[in-house]
Amino acid sequence: MEAVVLVFALLVMLTGLAGTLLPVVPGLPLMWLAMLGYGWFTGWQAYGLTALVVTGLVVLLSLVVDYAASAIGAKKFGASRAGLFGAVAGGLLGFIFSGFNPLGLILGIFLGALALELLVSRRDLGAALTAGFGALLGFLAGSLFKFMLGFGILVFFAVKVWVFLP
Repeated sequence: MEAVVLVFALLVMLTGLAGTLLPVVPGLPLMWLAMLGYGWFTGWQAYGLTALVVTGLVVLLSLVVDYAASAIGAKKFGASRAGLFGAVAGGLLGFIFSGFNPLGLILGIFLGALALELLVSRRDLGAALTAGFGALLGFLAGSLFKFMLGFGILVFFAVKVWVFLP
């Protein structure tokens, strides 16, 4: 039974790792829940509550950094509040209407920021393009950061579990 739980936990973790790049799946929180479930099921043999708490704090920190990275990237390139909203809305709409294709997400972020910079903030095309690029760059930086943290959590989990396997 423990092997089934381990396989399930690893599948949830891999789904969470994919979720670090896809906005619909709560990547790092899902990975943390897999650690919580496996630890609880096994009586915390592979890792203790301290590891779970530290990992949980890292996940919370990553959520803050992710939102900050997107906003900082967009702001650094001159995006207005409307451009920031356009990037978020465009990313979600692009992702959904493209059939959950990551390319739709990327194009949506850029086009959403561009559109609202032009239409709401009345920026010229050059400034709107720059703001759209900044929003996209900030999103990609935040996604890369989350993916690296997720990969680290997955490696930590795998090492801890395999060291304690009977």
